[in-house]
Amino acid sequence: MSKFVKSFASSFCIVFLLSLAACGSASSSAQQQATVTVPPSFQSQTTPIPTTPPYLCGAWTENNAPGAYGTVVIHARLTKNIAGVAGATAVAVVHFEDGDQTLDQQVSDDGGYVTFTLQLQGRQPTGVPATISVTFTGIPGGPRRVDCSQAFFTPQ
Repeated sequence: MSKFVKSFASSFCIVFLLSLAACGSASSSAQQQATVTVPPSFQSQTTPIPTTPPYLCGAWTENNAPGAYGTVVIHARLTKNIAGVAGATAVAVVHFEDGDQTLDQQVSDDGGYVTFTLQLQGRQPTGVPATISVTFTGIPGGPRRVDCSQAFFTPQ
């Protein structure tokens, strides 16, 4: 009888393993992806490299986190092909929360620099950013007007 039990147990294990294998997930072949072809004419197409305008300017503040009653010093520079432009007139407009304030005109020096000084006098709320627009006009031999990137400050 023990031979019968051993034989039965062996047969049962084999049948059990085969049934487990039959219940496994069916494998499927992966879908083939579409092939992308770049035509030679695409490679001959070129995008033009953008040109840098000859006149550029930028503006910035010495301290962009002054006290509410502090002083903000604003600098701007006008260049033509990276060389400073002298003799241009600059105007700065500070954009406060309650309205704009125009600062006195300045004339650019030999390096193309101008400097403006602004007394805040608590005009801008603490933590509220303000921006400053600087525009150059009267540019010797140049365009009628060049607008700078805006400067900013946030009273602390």
